[in-house]
Amino acid sequence: MLAPMDELRVLHVDADLVVVDKPAGLLAVPGRGEAGRDNLAARMQARWSDALVVHRLDMATSGLMLLARGSTAQRRLSAAFASRAVRKQYVAVVEGCTDADEGEIDAPLAADWPRRPRQRVDHGQGKPALTRWRVLGRAADSTRLALEPVTGRSHQLRVHLLSLGHPIRGDALYAPAPLRAERLLLHATQLAFAHPAGGQPMCFESAVPF
Repeated sequence: MLAPMDELRVLHVDADLVVVDKPAGLLAVPGRGEAGRDNLAARMQARWSDALVVHRLDMATSGLMLLARGSTAQRRLSAAFASRAVRKQYVAVVEGCTDADEGEIDAPLAADWPRRPRQRVDHGQGKPALTRWRVLGRAADSTRLALEPVTGRSHQLRVHLLSLGHPIRGDALYAPAPLRAERLLLHATQLAFAHPAGGQPMCFESAVPF
């Protein structure tokens, strides 16, 4: 059950930005043909009419999203994401136990057109994509990871972990059946960036719900 609009957890709001905790199962923005569907951007714009999307989370992913207030803030924050000046951290639970305790996945990604919206590793046509990971804990048949996507490609974390042989639990697009979880076990747990107006450091955290 999704949180109603008045129960969405807003961590911060000021004249230039809003930081909100998106629940799993809620669209970040409407997709093609989904203009009337419930989504976080519409909910935020109903409360703050100048709220504009800066980045996105997959519908199945929960956690922190940043929205700009007004076009100037949107332009500055979008530039910060593009220049990799925004630090994003996620937590995921993946299938199996990793051999190493940390590592990097440097694998270019491209759309898997016959199976849209899936993405795939494509060393010929893909765009550069880099993910850093480290182990937070291991169970008998799963591993909890901290993830830092250096780039921000569509489905990057999901496809990179699949390519490592450790798909994220509950991933209906990429994990083999049975999914072993009722939802995608991926949460955006931290955002750190410079304020678009004053430049002061901002850092927000969201507790992992799984």
